[in-house]
Amino acid sequence: MIKCIVFDLDGTLVRSHETIYDTTIKALEELNLSTDLDKNKFYNMLGHHFEDIFRECGVKVPDVEHFIDIYKGYYFDFIDSSKLYDNTFMLLEQLKNSNVKTGLLTTKGQDQAEKISSHFGIDEYLNVIEGRKDGIPIKPSPDQFLHICESVNVSPSEALMVGDTELDILCGKNAGAKTCAVSYGYRNTDEIKKLNPDYLIDDLSEIISFL
Repeated sequence: MIKCIVFDLDGTLVRSHETIYDTTIKALEELNLSTDLDKNKFYNMLGHHFEDIFRECGVKVPDVEHFIDIYKGYYFDFIDSSKLYDNTFMLLEQLKNSNVKTGLLTTKGQDQAEKISSHFGIDEYLNVIEGRKDGIPIKPSPDQFLHICESVNVSPSEALMVGDTELDILCGKNAGAKTCAVSYGYRNTDEIKKLNPDYLIDDLSEIISFL
């Protein structure tokens, strides 16, 4: 029985790739750095830390943490390009009414995770919000997932990790939880299938059938 569902943010609850890309370009321009980013490669790296994204895209950013500070300052200038995926509120409302605990687990900084959740009005449905914090390993490490489970007093074996990338599926597996991949996010579906998630869905509403 699933007693807790932990969601990734970008590519799972929020369609945010345009916001992320446009904000990245703006921050790079502010720092007078190269904006020669391959969009497809960039989108396929979403979910990773910016340090890994820039390395993969071949863009040199001397001080990634300073870039992130600039990036966060511009993020909400482009927030209108982001939208919740279909049936997000319907699912969260159903989970709340069914007393299923919920968590958010993202590689975005903790402050950004909280601000974005509040902006879209989903924070009131989430029992725990876990963003990137200094000194704590991020996905695919299970540390933050396990912290969410502990916070809501649920065993990892009774929890489900829902996400669109390999980071999410591996995080859930590393924690000993069930995993659910979404087909509409920022990874090729065939890539995700190779990780053998317990479930693969095309729409968030399908999660209701797991309960």
